[in-house]
Amino acid sequence: MTLVWKSGYSFDSDASTYIDAVETADGQALETGVRVAINDFVLGCKQDDIWNAIKASCILAGARTLDGALVPLTGGSPTNFNFVSADYDRKTGLVGDGSTKFLDSGRAGNADPQDSVHFCVYKSSGTTTGTMIGSVLNNFNPSTFNLIGYDNTSNSFRFACRGGLSSVSGAATAIGFFGVGRSLSATYTRRFLSSSSSVTSTSTAASDRNFFVFNQSGNNNYDASRLAFYSIGESLDLALLDTRVSNLMTAIGAAIP
Repeated sequence: MTLVWKSGYSFDSDASTYIDAVETADGQALETGVRVAINDFVLGCKQDDIWNAIKASCILAGARTLDGALVPLTGGSPTNFNFVSADYDRKTGLVGDGSTKFLDSGRAGNADPQDSVHFCVYKSSGTTTGTMIGSVLNNFNPSTFNLIGYDNTSNSFRFACRGGLSSVSGAATAIGFFGVGRSLSATYTRRFLSSSSSVTSTSTAASDRNFFVFNQSGNNNYDASRLAFYSIGESLDLALLDTRVSNLMTAIGAAIP
C-alpha cells in the first residue's frame, strides 16, 4: 500500500506513518529531500526482503529535533538517558560522551530466535573505548555476548553474536556500517568497512537484558561515537542493509542545507 504526499510523490504507508510521527515530534515538516530519502530506504528494504526482520530501529539523523530523532522507525521508542539537544546533529546523528549517555532500545537481547538475529549501527565519527550497541550480563560472561564496540588497548573493533567474541584491527576513527547477524547455530557474520566475514562460533542462549546503544547493558562501558542509525531484529542480509543505510545517510546529508 502507498500513500500520496501533497507534492504528488507516492509514499509507502510505513514510511509515511514514520514521517508523520517525526514531524509531529519536531513540530514542523521535514524537507522534501529528507522525506524522499526515508521513503526510498523503507521501499528499498522491502524490495530486498529485509524490512520485516527489522524489529527495533531508529534513524538518529534527518529529524529537526532530538525528540524527532528518537521516534522509532520500527518497534518501541528508546528510553533516553542524559542526551540533550546539543548532542544531536541532523546530518551526522547523536554523539555519546563516553561516561553517562546512552539509549535503552527496549528490545531484549533474547527477544529474537537464538539462531535468527541481527543488530547494527551506522557510525559517522570516531570513538573511544566503548560499546556502540550491546546486551550482556553483569559478569561479562562471553557466552552471552551481543555486542559491537571498540577496544583501544588492542586497537580493534569487537564483535559478538550470542557468544563467540571476535575482533578486527581498525582505527577508532573508522566510520560507516557495523553489524553482526546469525542465521546458523555454528557461525555468525560480522560486517565492517563494507566487508563481511564468517566467525565460527556455536550459538548460546543470549542475555535477556535489553540492547543498549552507546553502552552495553550490565556494564558501564560507555561509547563516545556519533551514531546515525541502529537496528535490532531477526536475521537478514547485512550487506543489503549496509547499502540501504549508507545510501540513506548520503541522501539525508545532501537534502539538509
